[in-house]
Amino acid sequence: MTGPLRLPDEPMPEPKPRRRRVPLAAPVAAGVAAAAASILAASLEWEIPPIAKIGVTATAALLVGLTTWATTEGGVRPRRQRLTAPDAPGRAPDQWPPVPEHFTGRAESLNELRSVFAGRRRPSELEPPLVASVYGRGGVGKSALMARFGHEVAGGFPDGRLYADLRGVGPDEVLIGFLRALGVRLTTDPGGVEELRKLWLTWTKGRRILIGLDNADDGEQVKPLLPADPGCAVIVTSRHPLFLMNAIDFQLPVFSEAQSVELLARLAGGARVVDDLESAKKIVGICDHLPLAISICGARLATRSTWSLRELAGRLADERRRLDQLELAPRVDKSVRASVQLSYEDCTGIQRRLLRMLSGLTAPDVPGWVAGALLDTSELDGGDQLEALIDAQLAECSGTDPTGVMRYRLHDLVRLFAAELPEERRGPATERVLSGYRHRAEAAAQDRWPQDWSRGGRRSSAEGQSQAADWLNAERLSVIAMIHHARELELWEQTWALSRAFCSLCHSLRAYWADWRAVADIGHAAALRTGDRRVLGIALLDRAAVASGGSTADAETALEIFTGLGESWWSARCRRTIGMILYSGGNLDRAQDYLLEAIAGFRDVDDLWWMARTQRNLAELRLAERRTTEARELLEDALEVFERDGNRYSEAQTLRVYGEALAAQARGLRREGETRAAAEHFTRAGLSLDRATEMFKQRGELWEVARCLRSAGEVGNPANSLVELDHVRESGDILAALGDSWGVARSAQSAGRVLGRMGRVGEAQEELRRAYAAFEELGERWRMAQCLRYLGEAHLDAAEREAAVEPLERAREIYRSLGNEAGTRRTLELLRRAAS
Repeated sequence: MTGPLRLPDEPMPEPKPRRRRVPLAAPVAAGVAAAAASILAASLEWEIPPIAKIGVTATAALLVGLTTWATTEGGVRPRRQRLTAPDAPGRAPDQWPPVPEHFTGRAESLNELRSVFAGRRRPSELEPPLVASVYGRGGVGKSALMARFGHEVAGGFPDGRLYADLRGVGPDEVLIGFLRALGVRLTTDPGGVEELRKLWLTWTKGRRILIGLDNADDGEQVKPLLPADPGCAVIVTSRHPLFLMNAIDFQLPVFSEAQSVELLARLAGGARVVDDLESAKKIVGICDHLPLAISICGARLATRSTWSLRELAGRLADERRRLDQLELAPRVDKSVRASVQLSYEDCTGIQRRLLRMLSGLTAPDVPGWVAGALLDTSELDGGDQLEALIDAQLAECSGTDPTGVMRYRLHDLVRLFAAELPEERRGPATERVLSGYRHRAEAAAQDRWPQDWSRGGRRSSAEGQSQAADWLNAERLSVIAMIHHARELELWEQTWALSRAFCSLCHSLRAYWADWRAVADIGHAAALRTGDRRVLGIALLDRAAVASGGSTADAETALEIFTGLGESWWSARCRRTIGMILYSGGNLDRAQDYLLEAIAGFRDVDDLWWMARTQRNLAELRLAERRTTEARELLEDALEVFERDGNRYSEAQTLRVYGEALAAQARGLRREGETRAAAEHFTRAGLSLDRATEMFKQRGELWEVARCLRSAGEVGNPANSLVELDHVRESGDILAALGDSWGVARSAQSAGRVLGRMGRVGEAQEELRRAYAAFEELGERWRMAQCLRYLGEAHLDAAEREAAVEPLERAREIYRSLGNEAGTRRTLELLRRAAS
């Protein structure tokens, strides 16, 4: 047996006293004597007195004792030394598995292990042995990492490296194998695990052995296999944390994209991957960056030279066949399905049930209460079962959402595995989740915009409105998934109710336009199926609020429904919506009629909030007509209502429009030569817009901040042109991030105006043409006419009269087709300037 590991800077140990050899005859003589005594005592048949038999037996025993004493070290008890097996082999056992041929990545994990082992170069006798536990998903590469690191540190363990795969094996079998490897002869029954462990502790005493325990099921399986000597070290791999005392735990993550592509390239060929890197990234992404799945893909490509990476990516894209593609043989190391099956079998019945039901939800992730709803238990119990699935490496925590709630998701390949399993009663569980989402969505929507839900809606706090916005940001994709689930189950009331809450939240935030539009269509279809005309009227109004193209059809149909039902408040809301659609389309005369009717309707039902809001809308229309004095009066009345009620959000919105009105007056005064009065109004306009912007910033209302910045960029103060251009561009950046294509086009239009006033005609033309193209795609003909008119105005300001005529003529034609007299009149004024 070899001695302990000597580090390079350690002194040579003192030589130990040599042990006296025992002659070979000694054990032989003792054995013969013992045998003789036994035979003599047992088979003596002479008829002699019993006292004589006793004397003969005692004499034989004395003979054995004297023989043993004579053949040992003079009868002196030997000094205790390290135990060795009588037939111990001269070479230390080495059972370590080879490093996989295509091992790659894991530099960070290897460095973690190195740092831990480096800190134990000189362990004290009182320290426990080093135990490193590496856990992670099935197929993540734990065994490969252990094999690779074990070869790296082999020199530090001269007494051998022992390895056992614990999958389906008891600790007694492993201990017997380890003891035999150390040269221990087990010629008789060694007893149970406890007796084997005593031998194990004895034969590892004073040795430096590296022990690898692969695929452990739990900590109880591992504990009997741990040595006691501090010179030994153990590396354990498992699919979940083992919670071993004194162990250092490492969770092995899946590969990064770069590591995944590198592994695929090593297996399939670097040239193929370089030639189609996009498909390679798609493949490893579909594989969830799991080394086992990537290795299977690489093996398939390596044996199919005719397959392109795009071909394999296309096969993997089909979720129904994905697990079939990720299987080379029905073994744990050759099949993702078999690997997940192993983890699934380790779960309890309730955990398996939760896994199957979670796989039926297409939401990207869910909060903990969803597990409780699926299992029809408490939120706390459901959360505990989710955590158990995380320990089993079948689920993961996807982080904390903006509301501070922990969210969970199944790994994609696990979800596909679980979806294959039979689940007889998913329907009721899904309905419980839908009801939970409906309750939460409606509560958030009413906190965010109470006035959208009832006449004189309850007052909500800024904190409540902010939390509602955070909730939508966290749950948007999950709510959309629930809406689709409800539709698939033909739960029409639930579908409409979820759609209604979602549309209200999007409307209040002016965010997620594409999702808002799609959900409004789903809500309308569901409302039709309910047969409830009131529900249908609300769904039509929701769809009218987001629909592009300037059609008033949905709002007019809703008006007919609510008028027939005698719903005065909803009828007034329909009239306001029709008026705003007409105003956005440039039909100002018809728009003002509907807005005036809406104001009267809200006054009749005593809803001052909606009356003041519609007055603000009418003020915006008056500004488009250059009736600035009337606009200011309407806005001042609205501000009084919002300030009195403490409605800071609506107050800030009205301050923004008030700043626009002051700016319009300032430009008019400047045109009339009233320079001093114009400067005063420019200053007041800036202050009003700054105040509104700050109020929205404090609330985190990005869309409203962007609108204020755009208005600040349209003030038209010649002494502040560069700052105004910065405001407009910042507004466009915010709206682009929010996905508001209309708002981006509107900011481009404003940028064109600012650049035109600065004399940068070429840049102004570029921005205005970009805005024109966007409005054309959106069907916004009034805004198209505005872009053309501003383009003509920019040419005139640059003394380019001939170039101004063509866009102005086109603008006049659009204004006339819309019946927009104010726009037509202003365009004719510009055409007269061009002709003079």
